[in-house]
Amino acid sequence: MSQRGFYQPQSGWVGDVIPWQEDGVLHLFYLHETRQVPKEGMPWHRISTENLVDFADHGEAIASGGAASDDFNIYTGSIVRDAEGVHHAFYTGQNPDRRGTDGLPLQLVLHATSDDDMASWQRHPEHTFGATAGYETADWRDPFVFRDDSAGLWRMLITARHDNGPERRRGVIAQCTSRDLVHWEPAAPFWDPRRCVAHECPEVFQWGDWWYLVSSEFSDAFMTRYRMARSLDGPWIVPEHDTLDSRAFYAAKSAARGDRRFFFGWIATREGGTDDGAWQWAGTMSVIEAEQRADGTLAFHPTDELRQTFGTPNTALPARTTLSAPDGYAQVLSEEIPEEAFRLVARFEIGSGTRECGIVLRVGDDGESGYSLRLEPQRNRLVFDRWPRRSTGTEQWQISGDVPFVIELERPVDLAPGEHELEVIVDGELCVATVDDSTVLSTRLYDHPTGRVGAFVGEGEITVLEFTLRTRDRSPVEAPQPGLLATNA
Repeated sequence: MSQRGFYQPQSGWVGDVIPWQEDGVLHLFYLHETRQVPKEGMPWHRISTENLVDFADHGEAIASGGAASDDFNIYTGSIVRDAEGVHHAFYTGQNPDRRGTDGLPLQLVLHATSDDDMASWQRHPEHTFGATAGYETADWRDPFVFRDDSAGLWRMLITARHDNGPERRRGVIAQCTSRDLVHWEPAAPFWDPRRCVAHECPEVFQWGDWWYLVSSEFSDAFMTRYRMARSLDGPWIVPEHDTLDSRAFYAAKSAARGDRRFFFGWIATREGGTDDGAWQWAGTMSVIEAEQRADGTLAFHPTDELRQTFGTPNTALPARTTLSAPDGYAQVLSEEIPEEAFRLVARFEIGSGTRECGIVLRVGDDGESGYSLRLEPQRNRLVFDRWPRRSTGTEQWQISGDVPFVIELERPVDLAPGEHELEVIVDGELCVATVDDSTVLSTRLYDHPTGRVGAFVGEGEITVLEFTLRTRDRSPVEAPQPGLLATNA
């Protein structure tokens, strides 16, 4: 079930990824979700890669502790290596049969170590600890440990919730510190915005002169966001565009190799394998790369390694094709129906005042049913849309006036008049769209497995400067040179 550049195990789905880079190899621990009922306990599995598109499966890394343990379910955490070369895993332990002192389902931080290069792990139950004073016992998870050399100690960031205040605004990133990775003392909250239910899977890293704080917002948005600061003490700045991807790409955490930084998240599946299905927890691992701009803000795009898995481009539409519809809609479709996996690159010259334009995917011969990626210059956003939009429960379909596009699948992007590029990578159900090599929108495509591609404009004018299609190249991808960094911090 694993496509090149993406990963999904044969026996399940990928939950939160815990990346660790060492000697040029990216070790990707992840929560292995099987969706079996009743639950059999959540383990960590591990895969590794050197070229970011081919993944070696190392199987189970840390098994469920069993029905009688604190870590029946092993949830998100982090990996570090100490000065003696021992690897430490800090992770969330949860057992649905256990409650905290406040009567809520209990979450704990647990510790395991490996002295054989992460091949096996020894648990240290005596190091387990739960929420400190002032926090709910049910939200004490996702420990992220990193070395603060300036202070000469280790810091642990923890997804937590205050035990008082409005229910949906108690989220906080709590903090503990340690000198030895064994004894942890509570410290002042690392980040306390009081605006969300929880800030999941936190991490912090330094890149040049900037520090970055990344977390996944558990709220009505369900987005991975970042903040930036000149020091670990803040203040944390909100960039104009603070999200990494769409709602469908969640719990992203990163690792650096050399001067490059990669974010590993999962593209969620939908219930029932249909476009109308509710989003599900876990899915297929996807990798996006961050680029640091001069002002410290981040741009995101697929890796060049993924792009290189697609072969020589074929012109799907003639260059310099102009579509003009001052008060209507115009489109042009390709003659070719792409394979299951393809990379499409479209460059448009967008005329002033144009209301919408973009790409249609897997549409019928009339361009009606299927998907579209729509650039909306007047709103400065990219949206994912489909038609038909909503089922009535029968074979008939209806127009819903309060559904302007697929809700939760939109991305803010600067669309000033002029040239813009829209890239789309499709691999089976997976779809990753990128605008101007800086803004990513990932999603799933279920109901329309095949069809044509094309370009369109609504109430405006565009010139198609490029519309090229590349299908999957089965030749191996050359692995990048080993990186320079041996830690995540």
